[in-house]
Amino acid sequence: MNGAVIKNREICAGHFLLSVKLPESFKTPMPGQFVMTRDTGRNDPLLGRPFSVYHFERSENKATVEILYKVVGKGTLLLSRLREGDLLEVLGPYGRAFDVFPEAERVVFICGGIGIAPITYLASHYRKRSGARNVKLVCYYGASEAENLVGIEKIKDICSKVFICTDDGSEGYQGLVTEKFGEDVSSYEPGTSNIYACGPRPMFKQLSKLLAVNPISCQILMEERMACGVGACLGCTVLLNDAEGQRARARACIDGPVFNIRDIHWG
Repeated sequence: MNGAVIKNREICAGHFLLSVKLPESFKTPMPGQFVMTRDTGRNDPLLGRPFSVYHFERSENKATVEILYKVVGKGTLLLSRLREGDLLEVLGPYGRAFDVFPEAERVVFICGGIGIAPITYLASHYRKRSGARNVKLVCYYGASEAENLVGIEKIKDICSKVFICTDDGSEGYQGLVTEKFGEDVSSYEPGTSNIYACGPRPMFKQLSKLLAVNPISCQILMEERMACGVGACLGCTVLLNDAEGQRARARACIDGPVFNIRDIHWG
C-alpha cells in the first residue's frame, strides 16, 4: 500500500531517518519483522528494498513507520532523495519475529552498524512489556568509527546500560563489539538471560564461537539481500544445520529473518 513521506532527514554521514504515514489498516509489525519499500511510480530499480522497522506507532486514523537506513547503493540513494509528501509503496510486515520472554531478568542486545535499527524496536518492546518489573536491558553497540554510530540517545533512553565500541577507538571501547561482550559473557547466566543480535556476518560468526560453550539463548536477525520478500525468488538463502547434522537451506524472508544462532552453518 502507498504511504506518504512525513520526513526523511540525514542524521549523520550517510545515515537517514525516514518516517512514513500509512493507512490505519497497516498491520502492526512485531520486533524483527521487516517491510519492503519501493518508490511509487518508479520502475528503476525494479525490485523493492527490505528494511527493518525502527519505530512504529498508531494514532487517530493513521499508522506511522520509521526506518533507519544507510545509503549503500542506488536504491537507498534514491530513497534518500524523497521529500515530505512523496509517495512510497510499503508492503508487509513480513518474516518471522523475535521470540520475546517476559520472564527474562536480563536481556542483552548486541548490534553492529545499522543493526541498531531492529534492536532498538525490540528493546522498546521489552521496556513496554516489562512495565515496573526490574528487568535489566543491556546493549553492546559497535561501529567502525564514531561518525557511524546512530541512534545512541534513543537506545540509551531504553536500556539501563549501553557499551559503545569503535574499531578505531574514536568513541568508547576500542575494538570489536564481540570483544567487549566476550569480556562480560560469563556474567550472563543461562535461564535468566537472553541475547539478541543484529549486524554483519563476521560479528555473528564470532558471537557463535563465544557461545559455543555457553548455553545462553541467542536469536539473531540476518539482514540478507531480498528481492521479493515472500520466498518466491530464493535470493536470500541461509545455510542451516538440521537435526541430523546435515546441511539445510532456509529463506531469510519467510523462515527468518530471525534465527537461533546455533542453527546457522557458519562454514
